[in-house]
Amino acid sequence: MIEVLAANDLAEFASDELLNAVLGALAYSAIGIVLMVLGYLVTDWLTPGKLGELIWTQRNKNAGILLASNVIGVGLIVVGAIWASSEGSLLVGIVSTFIYGVIGLVAMAIAFLILDWVTPGDHGAIVVAEGTQPAVWVSAAMHVALGGVIAMALS
Repeated sequence: MIEVLAANDLAEFASDELLNAVLGALAYSAIGIVLMVLGYLVTDWLTPGKLGELIWTQRNKNAGILLASNVIGVGLIVVGAIWASSEGSLLVGIVSTFIYGVIGLVAMAIAFLILDWVTPGDHGAIVVAEGTQPAVWVSAAMHVALGGVIAMALS
């Protein structure tokens, strides 16, 4: 009798909990991918030239560093949003994760523009310059830090 109950409990767990977990993982993965694509597009918009060509064809390290920091920052925001929404329904969590991600992307874009405004030179031109530029590391650190700040603000 105990073995039958355990098998029934396992089947019920597998059908309810596992299905919800799989759906959640798929939904949050999709949101994360969409936000990272949006992050790529925003970074491409903020920098002169085509980001894909700069990174994959011209092998520009500055553009690669900037994009990598953007992806890490967005990833931190998505993780924070998932963590913050873990107590609610899946739909509310997905929508709030997307909204928080968009807020993070806007904040990163504004921070990039402010950094460009308060520092000498054209930050966009520095990003596409030949050779690794120290200013790119400052911008990269800002992206990652801002992602962490937003992620922590959600929790």
